[in-house]
Amino acid sequence: MEAIIKLENAVIRQQQNTILKEVSLEIAEGEFVYLIGKVGSGKTSLLKTLYAELPLKYGTGEVAGYKLNKIKKSQIAYLRRKCGIVFQDFKLLTDRNVYANLEFVLKATGWKDKKAIRERINEVLEKVGLPEKRDKFPHQLSGGEQQRIVLARALLNAPPIILADEPTGNIDPETAYQLVELLKDICDSGKTVVIATHQYELINRFPGRVFRCENGALQEDFSFAEKQAVKNKAIETVEHIDLTEETEEIEESISIPEETTESTFETEVPEETIVIQEEITINDPIVETQVEENEQKEKKKDDNDPDVVGFELI
Repeated sequence: MEAIIKLENAVIRQQQNTILKEVSLEIAEGEFVYLIGKVGSGKTSLLKTLYAELPLKYGTGEVAGYKLNKIKKSQIAYLRRKCGIVFQDFKLLTDRNVYANLEFVLKATGWKDKKAIRERINEVLEKVGLPEKRDKFPHQLSGGEQQRIVLARALLNAPPIILADEPTGNIDPETAYQLVELLKDICDSGKTVVIATHQYELINRFPGRVFRCENGALQEDFSFAEKQAVKNKAIETVEHIDLTEETEEIEESISIPEETTESTFETEVPEETIVIQEEITINDPIVETQVEENEQKEKKKDDNDPDVVGFELI
């Protein structure tokens, strides 16, 4: 894939201060990229250099075909049309509603046909899932909704690049996941997305290339990709386990022989015992006489005993 963002030995400066030096990176069309690092490490300054808010005086750079170290002031507006920019602090116009905010951007970038403007605004609001908010003012929206409107604004001119500077910094975690998922979907449609963030859990949930700003330098961080590779391998291993074979092995280990019937589990009495029992109880006259005598004694005893039931009633 052809690089749409390229820096070679660039020095990122903020006024007279050097923030990052010897910066070299290439980002291809359609890539999903994170810039990570502590607050003040240079993430925002790097993004500002990419859309020419900070000039590139040392080294070389190119974004969407514009050479950053040679760009003229008259070309900066055209470069920015190639870069949809999502700010952490929204930067929505508070004195007008959502539709008017988006309309202002389109008119400022040369759109004149009212019907085309209306259709384009409806398209981007559908894209971010907020078509019903077109008449709301910024103060009537939640933080997450405002950030989605900012993203809609960034998509108005169908830029090939989205640059998002801490887009989840002012919203709750669940809304942050939803926003980054939306950015991932936009990337999957063919656009290049670069997100500056210090929320590393986003990377674990939505993997991409990672560059770390640290100690005045920019380096690609492969640790997140390695962790993701291990995770994917573990998932593949689980998916390839043949549960049918495992189940068959378990069934074999506890299986019951086919010849076994329910009577197998009944208590078996040796045949000899049964025969002896029959001989004693049925054929022996001595035993029969003894049984009769015992019955007579019991009867006599019962006649001499007091009537328990009658005693209780008395």
